Amino acid sequence: MPELPEVETTRRGIAPHLEGHRVTGVVLRRPDLRWPIPPEISTLLPGQVIDEVDRRAKYLLLRTQAGTALLHLGMSGMLRVLPAETPLGKHDHVDIAMDTGRVLRFTDPRRFGALLWQMPGETHELLEGIGPEPLTDDFDGDLLWNLSRRRSASVKTFLMDNAVVVGVGNIYASEALFAAGIDPRRAAGKVSRARYATLAGEVKRILAYAITRGGTTLRDFLAPDGAPGYFFQELFAYGRAGEPCKVCGTPIKVVTLGQRASFYCPSCQR
Repeated sequence: MPELPEVETTRRGIAPHLEGHRVTGVVLRRPDLRWPIPPEISTLLPGQVIDEVDRRAKYLLLRTQAGTALLHLGMSGMLRVLPAETPLGKHDHVDIAMDTGRVLRFTDPRRFGALLWQMPGETHELLEGIGPEPLTDDFDGDLLWNLSRRRSASVKTFLMDNAVVVGVGNIYASEALFAAGIDPRRAAGKVSRARYATLAGEVKRILAYAITRGGTTLRDFLAPDGAPGYFFQELFAYGRAGEPCKVCGTPIKVVTLGQRASFYCPSCQR
């Protein structure tokens, strides 16, 4: 599933082509994706100027005066800005036509993505009760330490909890814990305040760097300009089970935590 850097890369790629431009039409080639597409997408979005392309967690928000369209890429979704006459592919489910003569095309082979609507002044239920963005000042080691007290769940599972902080998915949680030297199996409540400060710093550093590198290339993900990300070539832990640690040479191990594969170095991470 595309993670926060991939979604942010997409946001930065499409924003210059959408912001300040008017939606001239919406074409829905199926009535649903992961959930039914609400009627407001067809009735309220056309004619509106997109004031801002924003992101909250892994959702992209197309903000207009009439409301906000929420887009989630799911497991295999991709957004591209294309000339309106670009031939359709089998899995091109949505076109949002712009006054520039281009369309924002949503392609989603597995249909786990979403296109939803949020009325002005409201917060969609999927965005309620979620934690702060990891690249803001609201997220730091003190937040992690305070929320982790008496938590017996693993620190890896805790870090991936959207109620704690949004958008730290499996790949980047594994990488941040490696960089901070913290064993992902350790109980969240047993990690010190000082180590959480280090962990929060590594989350910020790694996510910011991944964004500059175009995100992590997954099997089904391409950036809006068609170029793959490059951060995948620089991973220290994720996906490297059995390979030697790049720091100490010890074979990387993998364990299942919260139903997700978690990669770590048994020597570097304690």
